[in-house]
Amino acid sequence: MTSSSSSKKQAQDPPETSEPTLKSLRTKMTKSDEKKKLKDIEISVPLVYGNIASWLGKKASEYQSHKWTVYVRGATNEDISVVIKKVVFQLHSSFNNPTRVIEEPPFEVSESGWGEFEIAITLHFHSDVCDKPLSLYHHLKLYPEDESGPLTMKKPVVVEHYDEIVFPDPSESFLSRVQNHPALTFPRLPSGYNLPAPMQVDDNGKKKRGDTKDHSLGQWFTSFSEADELLQLAAARQQVQAHIAKLRRQISLLEGQNQTIKTGSDP
Repeated sequence: MTSSSSSKKQAQDPPETSEPTLKSLRTKMTKSDEKKKLKDIEISVPLVYGNIASWLGKKASEYQSHKWTVYVRGATNEDISVVIKKVVFQLHSSFNNPTRVIEEPPFEVSESGWGEFEIAITLHFHSDVCDKPLSLYHHLKLYPEDESGPLTMKKPVVVEHYDEIVFPDPSESFLSRVQNHPALTFPRLPSGYNLPAPMQVDDNGKKKRGDTKDHSLGQWFTSFSEADELLQLAAARQQVQAHIAKLRRQISLLEGQNQTIKTGSDP
């Protein structure tokens, strides 16, 4: 079973005393203490978070029925550690060491168990990106939507959510460091503005580990792209239009019946 949601997040800048959370269509993050900012420029980071769960079959027991992995990844499986410094997963208190801190990609936690519960996922960014963490919340899903059907080991349960984190008015150092990185949506700079040359990264091993293109669970990842989103929107629009047409026919039919009743009752 695969379940996915796709949306662009747009939220108001959070108060200074509160921790920002996903509340609307795109989440805007701010950095309060950066002196040199680039106005009217936004950098967005498309990402996916969710879980994949597999039934253990004959090995399943009362308290160990599924193995699962909860994760945060780039929407196109690119390395998001260029922006995210660490991810904290808060599991159910019944797990040993329920607070899991992952300081390098892939940002994921794998466990086994029998119950579903909400997992708090906190993203911490590099110092030149944003000085506030961002909290996500994911309900761990182990069982398919059709719970009346038999469990199978052939296909796991996959639940993923697509979001975009937006960094308005980024610092020059941040923009220079991440320019042309495939995990980010990079803005068009104002005419006449030139950034310093991008930083060279020699640690190819670390860069390779950061993406999830060759992930062992990659075959089950949902493909999120602009084309997919447009198709989903078009399909939803067609469903809405069909529903509206059906309601109009029902209203027309009711109006006709009322007119017939009224005519029949006239002396």
